[in-house]
Amino acid sequence: MKYDGKINLLLLLIGYCLLTSLISSGDSSLEYDYYRESCPQSLHVIRSTLRRIYDRNSTVAPAILRLVFHDCFVQGCDASVLLDRTVFMGSEKDTLPNQSLKAFDHIDLIKSELENVCPGVVSCADLLVVAARESVVLAGGPYYPVHTGRKDSDHSYPEISYELPSPLDDLPTTIARFASRGFTEKETVTLLGAHSTGMIHCKFFERRLYKFGGTDQPDPSMDPEFAELLRSVCNNNQTQAHSSSAAPSASPSASPSSPTTGSSSKTGEERSMKMDYEGRGSSFGILYYQGLLQGKGIMFVDQQLTAGEETANWVRQYASDVSMFHRDFAQVMMKLSSIQVLTGQNGEVRTNCREVTSSLW
Repeated sequence: MKYDGKINLLLLLIGYCLLTSLISSGDSSLEYDYYRESCPQSLHVIRSTLRRIYDRNSTVAPAILRLVFHDCFVQGCDASVLLDRTVFMGSEKDTLPNQSLKAFDHIDLIKSELENVCPGVVSCADLLVVAARESVVLAGGPYYPVHTGRKDSDHSYPEISYELPSPLDDLPTTIARFASRGFTEKETVTLLGAHSTGMIHCKFFERRLYKFGGTDQPDPSMDPEFAELLRSVCNNNQTQAHSSSAAPSASPSASPSSPTTGSSSKTGEERSMKMDYEGRGSSFGILYYQGLLQGKGIMFVDQQLTAGEETANWVRQYASDVSMFHRDFAQVMMKLSSIQVLTGQNGEVRTNCREVTSSLW
């Protein structure tokens, strides 16, 4: 056992080399520490500003993690999701898949801090990717190296936003959507592990709780007592929630009050289920996959991962090996952040992440 420390260090170094080789092979125009001369303080500014926001509002971490996925999945990691609507173009923000996105104001704050230090240097695309990595760490997930040098798009792509995965997708649809972006079935299972943290609005899973698939019953793939817990959350009936969560087969260690976001004045659309109810730490990922094996996936798209032989196999492996999940999640986040990026003379560096800098607009 005295060699454990050396072995872990060796594995970490090997993993780091593999991760960096993945990025290098993905886009040779990206560099590690791209801003080392033009803005050496950039990483510190992003990290410290995000940490300051997180200390006041921990929901910023999963919000930014979701934001980067919705950006990169559409037309590559080009910060197009941050653009506001103009008279010349629509906005991805206004599309149905993106209407619940948050953290735009937090990105604005980080960008303003960067502009104070290094005006016109750090792109919004790089800001978002680095902030997502820091958010993963804050949520208890793995640290991974991020190469930078992305430029920002001068276009928004609202029509492509409808290609984003839906909470209502079955497994074949989910696999097809991710495959269209170059992700394998294993990587699909890994990326959906990001649902380990954050709040899931009731509107994304209420259909599973009542007349599912045209029947008078809830989704049969859902644990019955867990379904009752979710119904109590969405109805905001705290007495019923306490009764359900106290049962042995209810959501593990869920607090009766922690899943909800507010008082009875909140509408069903505003009420939510908290995913990382056990707090930050090594539970990032493993509770999510363990829950799927118990029929406690909150969204249909999540629970469907147990419906296929290969995907279910990866669910089982991640449910029992958090180190494996963290390693794979780091790799797939690096791959996601390198999709179809703009570099060199392609794109621009926005001074305001919400609007195109070019005078064309």
